[in-house]
Amino acid sequence: MKAVLFISDLHLSQEYPDSLARFEDFSSNLPKDIGQIFLLGDVFDFWIGDDGAETLGHHNIEKQLRHMSSSGIKLSFLPGNRDFLVGQDFAIRTGCRLLPDPSIIDIEGERIYLTHGDALCTDDIEHQRNRSVLLSSKWQKAFLDKPIEDRLDTALRLRQKSEDSKQAKPMSMMDINQSHLEDIMRKSQVRTVIHGHTHKPAVHEFDLDGMSAKRYVLGDWYTQNSVLAFRDGEFILE
Repeated sequence: MKAVLFISDLHLSQEYPDSLARFEDFSSNLPKDIGQIFLLGDVFDFWIGDDGAETLGHHNIEKQLRHMSSSGIKLSFLPGNRDFLVGQDFAIRTGCRLLPDPSIIDIEGERIYLTHGDALCTDDIEHQRNRSVLLSSKWQKAFLDKPIEDRLDTALRLRQKSEDSKQAKPMSMMDINQSHLEDIMRKSQVRTVIHGHTHKPAVHEFDLDGMSAKRYVLGDWYTQNSVLAFRDGEFILE
């Protein structure tokens, strides 16, 4: 089996040239043994609709993704709380398969639960309330019906509001709720979860009803690459 990579929280934007350079280097120098890459949300710092990619300066990123998919690497894109408006036009342009959040995949006979991660942060009631609004078809249709310039203004305001809100919350509130996670794992019949969002890369091992369970947390790309790789039967967080 070829290697599988998992990445998230690149927050690609023209405002962060170092992250753009890291992703370009990553996509241009992938090892030959890579068969699949799962992008688990917040790949972009924000997204205003598939027709706004050029306005955001993401044309080159789409070309890099297309190059990877054209080379035979299977790309899967699961949305985050910043790029939940990524749609089918983007998928066609890049060769990405769009996945719902959450999704369950199979790796060598093991069920793996994939999610961006913010849905697990149930202690952050404000975020969950905003998430419910932004993911509604009513809000999304109204937003996408606006001119690109208006969408950009709205996206920037929402991003600033989110950043301001974080400053007033304790870190523990914005982390995942372990009890909620374990309930989901039981219902989904999984022992392994992979997610991003919290920007706190780690491997958490715990007991789930007498069986070993693991939660892999992907890091962000502000200062370095963060990649979870599955090779030769094991996961390695790099």
